[in-house]
Order: sequence, then structure tokens, then C-alpha cells
Amino acid sequence: MSTATSRTVETTSTTRESNPAPTFGGRLDNPARGASGSPRTLTSRAPFVERLALALDVAVGRLARFLTRWSVPALRVSLGLVFLGFGALKAIPGASPAADIAARTIDALTLGLVHGDAAVYLTAVLEMFIGVTLLTGRLLKTGLVVLAGAFVGILSPTVLFADELFGHGMTLLGQYVLKDVVLVAGAAVVAAAALGSRLRQQ
Repeated sequence: MSTATSRTVETTSTTRESNPAPTFGGRLDNPARGASGSPRTLTSRAPFVERLALALDVAVGRLARFLTRWSVPALRVSLGLVFLGFGALKAIPGASPAADIAARTIDALTLGLVHGDAAVYLTAVLEMFIGVTLLTGRLLKTGLVVLAGAFVGILSPTVLFADELFGHGMTLLGQYVLKDVVLVAGAAVVAAAALGSRLRQQ
């Protein structure tokens, strides 16, 4: 064996000794083991957080699709129940706490042409008609037009009888009338849907 060949063999041998082949039982050479040599847990914290975030995203997406489909119909039906119930109460003498304010409001708006019990019954019929159209979805646009006119009467007491409703702090009757602002907003959404607008999921 020549001197060059001998040196090559010695160099190769030295290299193997300084860089031994990885042993899978070793502490540093096995990626499946931790610093102490014990096996690592396959499910770490980061993947768990990622899976949780993904599950939340899926749940939120399903909820958004559900609300997009059903929120406006649910709002329409709930408004219908409110108007039908309030109208039915006004049709029963002494059953509605708003009968007196309704009679006075109609009397003022019609310049005395409709007053007393007739005004209350007229209000009852209009509200029940609105409620039925909202509940069934039939003649809905007609019901919404009547509702728009009814809101003028519903909110008029805040101007016509402001002293009684808000003169010395907001009375219970004032709160009863003022809450109808929410009904106006809900009716606006239903009207927009009836005219062709649709909720769209982003």
C-alpha cells in the first residue's frame, strides 16, 4: 500500500471516529425524544390551539349562515306577534294600559273625527291586521304600508303629550311609548327584506 493510500485510509478512519454514525437510541440523535431522553408528547400545545381556532372558525361560520337565513324571518314573526297581541288587548275593554293614550292620540290626529272607543277599536283593528300580515307573510307589503302609517300614531304621543310622558322624569307610559323606536328599526329591516334586500355573508 502506498503512502498516499495509507494517509487516505487514516483520514477516513479519523473522520468516522470524530463524527460517529447517529444512533437512534441516543439522547441527541433521536428527534422523537426530549432533552432527558424520554419520548416527546405527539400532541403539543401549538397544534391544540390551532385546532381550537379552526373549530371556532367553523362554528362561527355555521352560526353566520344560520343567522343569515333565519334572522329576518324570525324578526318578522316576532314583530307580528307583538302587534297582534297589542291589537287584541285593545279590542278587549280595560285590557290594554295603552287604550287611553291611543284614543287621545287618534282624537288629536283626526281633529276629533274619531275619538273614544271608536279610536281604540280602530287602532286595535289596524294593529291586528299588521300582526297577521307579518306572521303569515301574506299581503306583507300592504301590511308594511299600514305599519308605516301606524308608526306616526304610535310615536305621536312623544310630541303631543310630552309633558305627561317625560315632564317629571320618564313615566312608565313614556317608557311604553319610547320602546316603539325598536319596533320601527325592526320593521325597517323587514321592509328592506320584503323589497328585495338580502343579508349577505362576508
